[in-house]
Amino acid sequence: MYGGVKAAGRSVRTRLRDGVAASDPGLLRLTAGLRTVGAIALTLGVLASLGVDVKHLVAGAMAAMVATFAIREKELGPQAVTLALGLPVALASVSLSALLTSRVVLGDAVFVVLIFCAVFVRRFGDRGTALGLIGFQVYFVSLFVGAKVSGLPALWSAIAVAFASSAVVRFGVVPATPARILRRLRQAFRARLAQLIASQEELLDAGPDEIEKTLERLREGTARLHETALMIQSRLEEGTPDESTARLVQRRIADAEIAAERLGLLLLTARSAERADTLTLHLPGAPAPAVGHSPAPGEATDILRRDLGALRTLVLKSPAEARGTGVSHLRNRLLGYRDEENLPEATPAVQDVFRGIGESARAVMGLRIALDGPQDESDDSPATARSREELDAEDAAIDAGEEAAAEEEPTGLRRPTTRAAVQVAVGSSLAIVGGEFLSTQRWYWAVLTCWIVFINTASTGEILVKGYRRLLGTVLGVVAGIVLAGLVGNHTWTAFGLVLVLIFAMFYTAPLSYTLMSFFVTAMLGLLYTLLHTYSMSVLLLRVEETALGAACGIVAAALVLPIRTDRRTNELLGTVLERLTDVTEGAVDQLSGGPAADLLDTARELDQALGDLRAAVQPLTHPITPLRSRRNTAQYVVALLETCAYHARSLAATAELLPTHPSIAADPRLRGAVRRTVRNIEAIAAHVEDEDTVTEVETGPSIASLLEPDAAGTPRYGRITGRVLRHLERLDEAVVGLARPLGVAVRTPQR
Repeated sequence: MYGGVKAAGRSVRTRLRDGVAASDPGLLRLTAGLRTVGAIALTLGVLASLGVDVKHLVAGAMAAMVATFAIREKELGPQAVTLALGLPVALASVSLSALLTSRVVLGDAVFVVLIFCAVFVRRFGDRGTALGLIGFQVYFVSLFVGAKVSGLPALWSAIAVAFASSAVVRFGVVPATPARILRRLRQAFRARLAQLIASQEELLDAGPDEIEKTLERLREGTARLHETALMIQSRLEEGTPDESTARLVQRRIADAEIAAERLGLLLLTARSAERADTLTLHLPGAPAPAVGHSPAPGEATDILRRDLGALRTLVLKSPAEARGTGVSHLRNRLLGYRDEENLPEATPAVQDVFRGIGESARAVMGLRIALDGPQDESDDSPATARSREELDAEDAAIDAGEEAAAEEEPTGLRRPTTRAAVQVAVGSSLAIVGGEFLSTQRWYWAVLTCWIVFINTASTGEILVKGYRRLLGTVLGVVAGIVLAGLVGNHTWTAFGLVLVLIFAMFYTAPLSYTLMSFFVTAMLGLLYTLLHTYSMSVLLLRVEETALGAACGIVAAALVLPIRTDRRTNELLGTVLERLTDVTEGAVDQLSGGPAADLLDTARELDQALGDLRAAVQPLTHPITPLRSRRNTAQYVVALLETCAYHARSLAATAELLPTHPSIAADPRLRGAVRRTVRNIEAIAAHVEDEDTVTEVETGPSIASLLEPDAAGTPRYGRITGRVLRHLERLDEAVVGLARPLGVAVRTPQR
């Protein structure tokens, strides 16, 4: 009985751990919140023990927050250097503010120059960005607490304590090495993969009335898994001991992601009257295919349901739990579906699902070996042993790759950081002038908003959306601030406690919702005003007015000064995506046709990164406040089609990587000619995107499979390639033609 209770408790802890890992990959949000709150709490404790007044407690708390969130390097050594350099920058900034507090015009001019420099130094990477952020934010803190020359020694001490506290918490209390973060991201990938398989189990049993909601969960799960894969890729260089290990993990993550997405498509096809379109898994609101009540006779459905559960179990098992006869039996059974003779009696579509389960089990085993090291092989079946041999051969074929060539960076005003520095300087100047009209005491709120809307934005549309979100969060936060200030009253430490809670919530929700983050910031400021005895309803309303003014100034500056229109930005990124898509497709097909091995892993990664940039850039076009509904629908449709293209291109690349080691995949030179039409179509669309006046057209015609005529020796049409390669090529060709219509490219059908 005791053993059962203990096992149940362990199961609950495991589910809780997996749930947290899936909701916060790498625990990055939790780490950011704990670090910031810990640094502030330690700062307050030290300063309180020294008997400083409330104003310096507030200054120290805000400086600790800045010193913690400004540091963005991934490795601890560079973080320490940046933090050490940040202290003199902070001291110089607060001193400059105090010295110029009585010289309004000169002080404003210096503030604008400081803002320009703080943005300009972003060109020097994470360290430049951090030091610029520290310089600006500490100047703002000094304005907030009303720094004067006579009070500089006390402020210097408070800031020094804040930076020291930030260092103690960062390196001693809540350390996060690249290797540890990568381990957490791996756990998140497993947890999200298991959640996606659970959604696929729901798809198996979903009735006609439930299919829409089930598909939405499937889309969300697919997107979340891809997001985690990209996060892992961004951490591999620092989190792994060498380049070969990084490439191995990257390969296994990609294999697992592709296998899981393909399994979902196969399940959807088995439930549908016809083959499912890949677009269904990528386009929100895409019409669900008509489904029957069961994909197969009762026995096959029961086996399918059982094996999907078994696959999810294999994914979730920890290294310690993965040992044993029971797990080996599950793995052997699922890997057996890779052999035709082990497939259950069912329709061809359902048998495809069993094959997909077998390939997914192989991908899961490869992922486990890459992440956890060699596994127990004593209970392997012949099918499992064969899969291990294939994985070992693939591992041996993975090399360190070649170093990517450095891209030429733009110069002068074409450099993004320089352009942004000019824009934010102009916007801040407008915000200072307008803010002074609203309030000679708190004009800096407008400047802060103008500064913030330019962070991580690259077009006028992105700035507009960010300004709207900040204003909405501020308005809601004012209401919360009024309520909290009334509840706290004059209880200083109660207010500081609530400030810590709000700061944690701010950092924990920041990557999820900028509106929520702005809400928590404004609510926190209401408490800080209470602590400084400057709280009033008019102050919080002024905060809304200054925020609206700052957002408006930022939008005006972005629209009139060296503007980057949203259309121009998205067209540039769309062109990059199409270029990367061509690279992956040509490279994969060339290798599948017998050409030399290429670095397809990195090429596919570049495609994913380019698509991620485009997805972020089209947010202004797809945001609910966008008045042009048809344009929003077109943008969503184009992105979904590109995601479909990327999926098939990644799958082709993954198959091509198997070519040297997989006995069932052989090169077929005829593929090179068959894919030419698809590549020409991608290039035609790219030319039209680059210059709309260019007259281009895409060509449709016979299916890819029909282009593979028998060779002179009479080789059967599909004798040396897998049907999977043909399907991916066919779907890619269809998706590319589908891109032409919403982008305004003519489609030509050859005359028969």
